[in-house]
Amino acid sequence: MPWAYRHASKDWKAFLADAKDGLGLESDNMAYTAVQGVLVAFRRRLTPREVMAFADVLPAVLRALFVAGWNPDEAPAPWAARPALEAEARAFRLHHNLTPDAPIAAVARSLRRALRQPDLDRVLARIGPEAQAFWQVDAPAADLARRIV
Repeated sequence: MPWAYRHASKDWKAFLADAKDGLGLESDNMAYTAVQGVLVAFRRRLTPREVMAFADVLPAVLRALFVAGWNPDEAPAPWAARPALEAEARAFRLHHNLTPDAPIAAVARSLRRALRQPDLDRVLARIGPEAQAFWQVDAPAADLARRIV
């Protein structure tokens, strides 16, 4: 059995704890909503082929969360400025969303720490510069070291 499936819960819990801390949120539920809002805001801009390529580099539970509720027949939304993308993430499940003002950077940091960065960078390069900018994190390399091995 592949590591990604044998340890899916452990990987997910570590990612969610990291995201919760980075977002400054108090509960797993709050962090879950923030992460899902960011993932959906990103996914809405991708073609079906890009969605599947990006999902393929994610850990198992994040992969499931990323594609949950996805309608591959829906046309991709145009890329927008960062403030609009962050507002979209905060508006996800609006009445249950306590996401802070700038969630993308915190989720991107946690995501980069949860997977192999060369894999992420490779797929983002194929998607394009907007995708690369979405998941860009300005932090020292040591801060982005993979937590889940």
